[in-house]
Amino acid sequence: MLVSSYIFYAWWDWRFLSLILISSIIDYSVGSKIYAARTNRVKRNWLLLSLISNLGLLSVFKYYNFFVDSFAELAKLFGWQPNDLTLNIILPVGISFYTFQTLSYTIDIYRGQFKPTHNFISFCTYIALFPQLVAGPIERASNLLPQVERPRKFKKEWFNEGLVQITIGFIRKIVIADTLGVYVDTIYANTGIYNSTSIILATIFYAFQIYFDFSGYSDIAIGTAKLLGFKFNQNFNLPYFSSSLTEFWRKWHMSLSYWLRDYLYISLGGNRKGIKITYRNLMLTMLLGGLWHGSSWNFVIWGGIHGTVLCVEKFLNSKSLFTSIRKIKLLGFSFTFLVVLFAWVFFRAQTFDSAITAIKQILTFSFGPPYIGNISVMVNSILVLAIGLLIDFYLKYKDIPLEEVGRNYTPYKLSFIISILVIFICLFYSTSQNFIYFQF
Repeated sequence: MLVSSYIFYAWWDWRFLSLILISSIIDYSVGSKIYAARTNRVKRNWLLLSLISNLGLLSVFKYYNFFVDSFAELAKLFGWQPNDLTLNIILPVGISFYTFQTLSYTIDIYRGQFKPTHNFISFCTYIALFPQLVAGPIERASNLLPQVERPRKFKKEWFNEGLVQITIGFIRKIVIADTLGVYVDTIYANTGIYNSTSIILATIFYAFQIYFDFSGYSDIAIGTAKLLGFKFNQNFNLPYFSSSLTEFWRKWHMSLSYWLRDYLYISLGGNRKGIKITYRNLMLTMLLGGLWHGSSWNFVIWGGIHGTVLCVEKFLNSKSLFTSIRKIKLLGFSFTFLVVLFAWVFFRAQTFDSAITAIKQILTFSFGPPYIGNISVMVNSILVLAIGLLIDFYLKYKDIPLEEVGRNYTPYKLSFIISILVIFICLFYSTSQNFIYFQF
């Protein structure tokens, strides 16, 4: 399995396998050293080595140019024109994901929540397991490493669930997300020339594009893992049915949300040191969570919007009037979706100026007919979006996670359902784009 995973990653660029191997060697060694240490001071020093080495590699490859450019822009404000110190650095695919995954191993051992493995091959497999290597889910060692180390057996239920989830994942990605992306790319290529209606429509499409794109990848990863005998944790749970932003973050990119909660928010003090410190911790967590997504101030602003609203929700939760209003689910759904939609403008726009232009155009309230362009693209976009929403409404109505659909299907029923879904893919597949989260 380890060889297959390394070949999978090397197919993109074999040179960056060295980074995965370096992280694996460091944290395998550090985990054992932390566990064997007699004093907390020694444990902290070993953990610090893990943090500095892993976050250092991530910072160099993902954030070096961002911080250099930001420093240069700041220096210009004081009349200083520094030399160009940026480097032509390739961002290794998946580095944000496997860095967080390997860090969770050493942190859990430091906290006494997990014992280190003595099998280096198993540890390397845990870090590099190919279904989730490049874009998650971010798996904890406590869940995945024991599965790597024990023998795996064929399970009919997992086989059924995996096939269904993989197929739905392909529908979400190459049928729904990629179709929506055609219109989104057109509008966001130049937000200044389109009216309010067009930008709002493109932003709504983007909200579902990124959802179906990333949840689709997660579905494919989780389903593939089940076929191989591994069970990953759920990563998306119908987030757009959330009635608050707090609930949204319990359902959106759950492996990252819980990682930020357990290893950043709680490490900063969580809600144990008073309400003001709680607000600070929430805001810092969301700002850094935004920066994790990409080396751009747009992502920081996106995180700041979410952090601000989360703080406001926490403040209002203690108010009886707000508690009564929250019982009106429609208001909660609408408010949450509008906040998420507004934040997506900064997430999608290529630059800060482009995001501001989009918001300014929306605020002109020029609600004329939207830009249509290719009529077939618009019709297909609306049609596939409706189908995607119907799938989610079905899962919501049945109160069943997608991960369990197909568990008890007979071979005939499974074959029929998969055949119908594959035919649907063939009929509506029109274009192909990279997974959005590959860039993170």
